[in-house]
Amino acid sequence: MNDRGGKGIGDFANDILGKPYSHIIRAFLSDSDKRCIDYHHVDKLCAKYGVNKMYILEGKGNPLEDKRIRPSANVSNLSPLSNGQFNQNNICFTNVEAFAGNAIEWDSFRQENQDYFHIPGLDAGELFAFPIKGNSMFPVINDGDIVVCKPLRSLNEFKENKIYAINDSGSIWVKYVQKEQSIKGEYAKLKLISANHLEHDPFHIDVSEGTKLFQVIRRISSLD
Repeated sequence: MNDRGGKGIGDFANDILGKPYSHIIRAFLSDSDKRCIDYHHVDKLCAKYGVNKMYILEGKGNPLEDKRIRPSANVSNLSPLSNGQFNQNNICFTNVEAFAGNAIEWDSFRQENQDYFHIPGLDAGELFAFPIKGNSMFPVINDGDIVVCKPLRSLNEFKENKIYAINDSGSIWVKYVQKEQSIKGEYAKLKLISANHLEHDPFHIDVSEGTKLFQVIRRISSLD
């Protein structure tokens, strides 16, 4: 299947999946099979074959990108809009390990080989996205879901009982959060609460200068 001058199904599978598994591509194309292409596969497909990602995800614009624009050095950080213009990719897609770094700064991610994308309606600010591991926030957030979050500049922006990604001392939690004040009126502790409270008890962490909060504003899930 991958002996047709690089144009067989196996070659296509290798480009998208990283392995020449042609049977998985056939499963994606079959209405009777539950396996579906995910966002990472879409991203690779669009980059490899010049397909408009917004057309695939939102049905907007033209199926193929404008090849006259592709040589631009900035195109990798832009998303095509339906009116032919381009929008800045403002969401950095990373992983939990990288996101758990003590110094989470937009410029530090820019220096690494990270992927960026755009979601209509989330145009303001520099956002981060990463996949969730575990079931502590089930059924609100499932294992394998991707969360998009925006950084809080200070605890004054904090809102009670919202879902946050908390980065503290190299650890990451995604929880409902409540603030608990000390006698002096300072925010001394954060109470972290799981949606799956039957299996995961709430716990507290001390607030320090290194504690960073990111409000979860979107969840990206697969359709199983």
